[in-house]
Amino acid sequence: MDTIHIRGIRAHCLIGVFDWEKQAPQPIDMDLAIGCDLRPAGQTDDLKQTLDYKAMADDVTAWAQASRFELIEALAESLCDKLLQTYPLAQSVRLTLMKPHAVPYVDNVGLTIERQRAQSDHKN
Repeated sequence: MDTIHIRGIRAHCLIGVFDWEKQAPQPIDMDLAIGCDLRPAGQTDDLKQTLDYKAMADDVTAWAQASRFELIEALAESLCDKLLQTYPLAQSVRLTLMKPHAVPYVDNVGLTIERQRAQSDHKN
């Protein structure tokens, strides 16, 4: 499987378990690695045969900014689900999500999750 990388996506969203975190949007940094078959795009030089990086970055940013979660785990799960539902060419999504300064004496906290399209969802 081939991989498309989109790194350094920044969104501002309401996320956190403490009341002060729910008052103002906080930055969330995201990196995506999308597993897909890039051969058709490489052979045809046709954007319709690949994933539109800008559209994906725009969607992830908009979805994160519209979200309301307490846990970054829940936000990450939601974003992976939406990507797999919205982009049929995506076979897997690896998302790294970082929440800068969530802990006062730490630069970043975050996680990486990877989700794959269910076998029944694969297009033949």
